[in-house]
Amino acid sequence: MSLEREREKGAPAGCVTCLCPCITFGQIAEIIDRGSSSCGTSGALYALVMLLTGCNCVYSCFYRAKMRSQYGLQEKPCADCPVHFFCEPCALSQEYRELKKRGFDMNLGWHANMERQGHKPAMTMPPHMFPGMTR
Repeated sequence: MSLEREREKGAPAGCVTCLCPCITFGQIAEIIDRGSSSCGTSGALYALVMLLTGCNCVYSCFYRAKMRSQYGLQEKPCADCPVHFFCEPCALSQEYRELKKRGFDMNLGWHANMERQGHKPAMTMPPHMFPGMTR
């Protein structure tokens, strides 16, 4: 791949993950949660857990397990938590690449990916209200 095409695509996930893993984690969490949590919220929570406890790997390994169950991925060569404990940047980069391989543009987020793939957002209807008590 040419250097120009690489620049157009943005920084590789591995570089961003090593420098600021909360960004990569936020992008992953938004896709895995199917848009119920935003990239910024998940990334900020990850950073907060990292700063306060240093146990961010415990938090992120739950998302790895959730992703495996959503896509039917095997837990090989070892369990999720040891993968995150011993090499957090590698684990996050691997999850990022897996979602990218499945057709997600990680920079867009869940809702823009759904629009791009042709899924229309579900219209929400107000609940049907029954009349109050009558005499």
